[in-house]
Amino acid sequence: MGAYVVGLLVPLVFTILLQNSRNRKKRGLPVDVGGEPGYAIRNNRFTSPVTTAWEGIATLAALFEQSCMQHRNKRFLGTRRLIAKEIEKYEDGRSFEKLHLGEYEWLSYGQVFESVCNFASGLARLGHRREERAAIFADTREEWFIALQGCFRRNITVVTIYASLGEEALCHSLNETEVTTVICGHKELKKFLDISGQLDTVKHIICMDDDTSANGSLVERSSRWTITSFSDVERLGRENPTEADLPLSADIAVIMYTSGSTGLPKGVMMTHGNVLATVSAVMTIVPDLGGKDVYLAYLPLAHILELAAENVIAAVGCSIGYGSPLTLTDTSNKIKRGTKGDASMLKPTLMTAVPAILDRVRDGVLKKVDATGGISKKLFHMAYSRRLSAINGSWFGAWGLEKLLWNFLVFRKVRAILGGHIRFVLSGGAPLSGDTQRFINICLGSLLLIDSAPIGQGYGLTETCAGGTFSEYDDTSVGRVGAPLPCSFIKLIDWPEGGYLKTDSPMPRGEIVIGGPNVTVGYFKNEAKTEEVYKVDEKGMRWFYTGDIGRFHSDGCLEIIDRKKDIVKLQHGEYVSLGKVEAALIVSPYVDSIMLHANPFHSYCVALVVASQPTVEGWAKKQGIAFVDFADLCQKKETVKEIHGSLVKAAKQARLEKFEIPAKIKLLSDPWTPESGLVTAALKIKRDVIRKTFSEDLSELYRS
Repeated sequence: MGAYVVGLLVPLVFTILLQNSRNRKKRGLPVDVGGEPGYAIRNNRFTSPVTTAWEGIATLAALFEQSCMQHRNKRFLGTRRLIAKEIEKYEDGRSFEKLHLGEYEWLSYGQVFESVCNFASGLARLGHRREERAAIFADTREEWFIALQGCFRRNITVVTIYASLGEEALCHSLNETEVTTVICGHKELKKFLDISGQLDTVKHIICMDDDTSANGSLVERSSRWTITSFSDVERLGRENPTEADLPLSADIAVIMYTSGSTGLPKGVMMTHGNVLATVSAVMTIVPDLGGKDVYLAYLPLAHILELAAENVIAAVGCSIGYGSPLTLTDTSNKIKRGTKGDASMLKPTLMTAVPAILDRVRDGVLKKVDATGGISKKLFHMAYSRRLSAINGSWFGAWGLEKLLWNFLVFRKVRAILGGHIRFVLSGGAPLSGDTQRFINICLGSLLLIDSAPIGQGYGLTETCAGGTFSEYDDTSVGRVGAPLPCSFIKLIDWPEGGYLKTDSPMPRGEIVIGGPNVTVGYFKNEAKTEEVYKVDEKGMRWFYTGDIGRFHSDGCLEIIDRKKDIVKLQHGEYVSLGKVEAALIVSPYVDSIMLHANPFHSYCVALVVASQPTVEGWAKKQGIAFVDFADLCQKKETVKEIHGSLVKAAKQARLEKFEIPAKIKLLSDPWTPESGLVTAALKIKRDVIRKTFSEDLSELYRS
């Protein structure tokens, strides 16, 4: 009997002690800094910002070469073999391309380094000079990374452009930076031909695909440029090797064009030292990062989150397997039925994600659970409840044997969606809802007794090379973005107009300002905007004014609570934070995307809602509602009433004020995609573009 009691008490005592230690741990500490007065926090382990984690390494080019020499024979970059493409047609007349993909085929670190050196020499052979800029305009793939590192070996500044960028923004980016060489895929090559008359400086196009010569019309129409395949550039370099012309820390590595959520994109100038500072800082946060890890790469490499992440992975000898958002899981849109998705085939241990992707994973799991029904549904919700109790300190849910049981019966099936081996997910690019973060934490959490958090939520911007804050591995709280990274100081300054002050109680609040070696040089050819948001203090530290509003918790962790641009004052004086409300409402299972709209001349808000087709159609069938197609279903009063009711429920659960809840909504049947120009490549809504596109619908909501 005594042994039985001890067996029950040990997990209980261990859990309580663990919970208390987490609560007491200081993750960030106050620090005295220069510049504008504010409340500043530093990382608890580093008294001054980290610039590099490797002795003698000051550039991304040097870091990459060192890693390739150390891990020469280890597998590095992997790409799935394309077996076949098919077009599937549906009864409603729509058709979709489906891919049959095979195993991953790998290049070693030594092979990749050889390709990088050959590509660098090939650029020189083509006549690309050091002072000229090259642009990479393609989806994420191994050639993208090889081209990046090849340019670095010639100290060529790389201009990164989202593959989904529209013609106006594409022309603006290329002409502003006077790019002479463009590296792209076959799909992007066609876009260039459509705007060829609007490009001023482009001389060479390097196509990552080898089938350009097969399409004679493309080549004939490209008399203004030379078009060369990627493999031919490598061959040129192999036959005509050229000495490396390596950069210095202060040289511009990348001009990264932002996603353009508020108009034409701005080119952020990043030095090698800027990006290296973030890469070095992340090294200290992810536990046990090393050669056994496998990373799934599918986000745009034109986004600093992905670019920094892949450089971290390369620095420590991990493997990178390439995929895409449309082939990520077994049920992704482009995966042929019966074919495994990228995650199932690769079985990654690490991945990055933006909130929109994680929201889809959560919604997909819940939809499948609801569709299955019966005892499976009951088991899932029982298991979820017990694990939630564990995180909240209840010893029953934390008991090791019970946890292993739930993992075996329920959560291993959820983990299998992402390959079954995920141990850490880095979420960034936008705020992640607390509900989604908790859901992923529970469903993908550790198989061990300790409830560890598989999601590390980070906060940073293109202007800070993604560096800012990062949740530590043992922090199971949600809704926060962690303590400052070792490369950054985070400061809150007063914003009296919005009512946010560093003296606020119980937590200091204000505009978030980030300082450190990761803060970039500024905007390309835009001195006015650079001077507006970048400041250098009396100690020489560079600060970036984010426009985001945050507050510091007592343990030094940051929480994002508002954004200056997203705050609208209603007719009777109430302030509405559009982003905060959208984050609360997106948890509705009926919602794929949502944009709240507030008008200063009205006392209420309205919303545009992109409805989730599977969920809404499933509800309609249960209700016996007849409809012609999904667009017809979205126009029905019963549908609008049901979805509006779900938004009100979500708003009440999030404790929103009455004036924050949309009084009226417009349902939309077509998804917002980067290709449509309504969301960025990181799936953040383009508020101004959506407002203009649906101006008549918004006006109608206020009139009706």
